[in-house]
Amino acid sequence: MTKTLFKHIDNSALVIFRVIFGFLLVCESIGAIFTGWIKRTLIDPEFTFSFIGFEWLQPLPGNGMYFYYAVMGLFGLFIMLGYKYRWSMLAFTLMWSATYFMQKSSYNNHYYLLILLSAIMVIQPANRYVSLDAKLHPEIKSTSMPQWCKYIFVVQLFIVYTYASIAKIYPDWLDGSAIGLILKSKQHYFLVGELLQQKWVHYCLAYGGILFDGLVIPLLLWKPTRKYAFIASVFFHLFNSFVFQVGIFPYLSLAFNLFFFDPRTIQKLFLKNKKFYDKGDIIIPKYHKIIVGIFVLYFLVQIALPLRHHLIQDDVLWTEEGHRLSWRMMLRAKSGMANYKVIDKATGKELPIRLTDYLTQKQIRGAKAKPDIIWQFSQRLKKDFADKGFEVQVFVTCFVSVNGKPRQQLIDPNVDLANVPWEPFKHSSWILPSKQD
Repeated sequence: MTKTLFKHIDNSALVIFRVIFGFLLVCESIGAIFTGWIKRTLIDPEFTFSFIGFEWLQPLPGNGMYFYYAVMGLFGLFIMLGYKYRWSMLAFTLMWSATYFMQKSSYNNHYYLLILLSAIMVIQPANRYVSLDAKLHPEIKSTSMPQWCKYIFVVQLFIVYTYASIAKIYPDWLDGSAIGLILKSKQHYFLVGELLQQKWVHYCLAYGGILFDGLVIPLLLWKPTRKYAFIASVFFHLFNSFVFQVGIFPYLSLAFNLFFFDPRTIQKLFLKNKKFYDKGDIIIPKYHKIIVGIFVLYFLVQIALPLRHHLIQDDVLWTEEGHRLSWRMMLRAKSGMANYKVIDKATGKELPIRLTDYLTQKQIRGAKAKPDIIWQFSQRLKKDFADKGFEVQVFVTCFVSVNGKPRQQLIDPNVDLANVPWEPFKHSSWILPSKQD
């Protein structure tokens, strides 16, 4: 195994991937500015719902987040050009991770994946060719890389796609109802809007999604099916880009195909003047056991995290406990209605509140359907009234519908959510059980 991991192969795929990766980071960062995402998500809200435990991470005041994302875009440009590569890659990883953990109203599995990929890219020798670093420091120039540089991407993608496929195998997905509800909002799309409402299309997309996610990595690894898997990938990801508008992820996914094709093909297509490396040297560093140990530990965590919801009471689709960091992508449509009752402990009187005085419309949707956000908003109300001299209790009456089913009560209305601790590793008893299979 050690010899396999540290056997050197041509690095053309990694070099071209770095250029594409950096370019996409620029697009993601600058696009967030010009599409209004930063304003809607980080500037307009009075506060953001950060990941629990990261409440200290809040957006910069004023227009600070515009500058923040502009700096991230600059680091993306440096990565693309291979300038101060490792420092630029590390800085982007830290900055992107901070923006991920500081808000979850716009939660997206792809944002989490970008953290992982950015961290992986920090340790990759991706600046050894066609880079300003190699031009300024010729001694680092190289046409090869150890095989682990390729395998780490392959294994990571296999985990992501496999869990995404398995998560779709549940009744509401298999009968097409979940994807149908998701596509209902796309009815206004030019030319394809009505087509996307057809039941047969829902079945095609539902089962096609399961098959694609479950088979694409094995089919890319097997040479006889590689070309067909690549064609399917192009169609699948461009479709997702057009219909679901999920940012850079579809194009990033297509870029990963570089690691599945023969390095000689990549070199001939993109780096014709580059000398192809085919010596196959095995260079095992003294600290190889530490490297292998870190990789094994990392992937064990990646395998375990998506399984944790099985150890928590009730269905993850209902409770959301164990939903994040588990590759459960676009699986369900969820809506709710909630009433927050704030009681002054001293007098027993109800203190009136309006959600719109505290939250944006996007935040309100989360505060009506997602237990962790409901709990966080209750904590926020407690703090807000404490600043005004009141000690309060917060009771929430909340009814939620999953995949168009009749609404059920989600939160125990008799529990004071302002004064109960958050339980990160077990089921919160104030989340009522679902009465549906």
